[in-house]
Amino acid sequence: MIERYRTIKENGQSEIEIKKSRFVCSLKRIESEEEAKNFIQEIKKEHWKANHNCSAFVIGEKNEIQRSSDDGEPSGTAGVPMLEVLKKNQLINVVAVVTRYFGGTKLGTGGLIRAYTHAVSQALSDIGIVEGTLQQEISIVITYPQLGKLQNYLELQHFFIKEIQYTDQVIVICAVDEKNADSFKESIIELLNGQVQFEEGPVSYHEQLITDHI
Repeated sequence: MIERYRTIKENGQSEIEIKKSRFVCSLKRIESEEEAKNFIQEIKKEHWKANHNCSAFVIGEKNEIQRSSDDGEPSGTAGVPMLEVLKKNQLINVVAVVTRYFGGTKLGTGGLIRAYTHAVSQALSDIGIVEGTLQQEISIVITYPQLGKLQNYLELQHFFIKEIQYTDQVIVICAVDEKNADSFKESIIELLNGQVQFEEGPVSYHEQLITDHI
């Protein structure tokens, strides 16, 4: 499992208009090339009256699979620019389809490249990009008098508190980057002078919205 990844927040669509041509960008999370191709066909059926349904997708932890299609636009003016936007944003497991409804004005090679690039970039901005980080769930078992001190520390250090359970003791459940799990426990032991117990839960990805997209 990789430590972190970037992908889209959710599936969705976004639309821009350039010189009366409509560019509708559809984005979807995918896990396989077959899933990507099926989505592209779904969009083509949905927008069968459109002039073009250009596409690009990346799959794999290191983008082992990369595909693009100009779907009738001049070679290199649509699919590749779309693919470059996905790659520059370091995204994995995403397919983008940009549907073009021609508005009567030709954009030229440079204009098409800019239009398809902008369509995907705008969709990423509208829908959002998340970064997933591999995290270890750690339950911190303490007494009630220790809770205030622990909460203050966790908040100051910006650790993610998933839940607090109140029984005869207090159980504070945190999610910590897996690589930092040992040092995290050591810091809590030092904070509470060793008067603490830990229980490890599952390892999973925690996704957080980011804003530094291209």
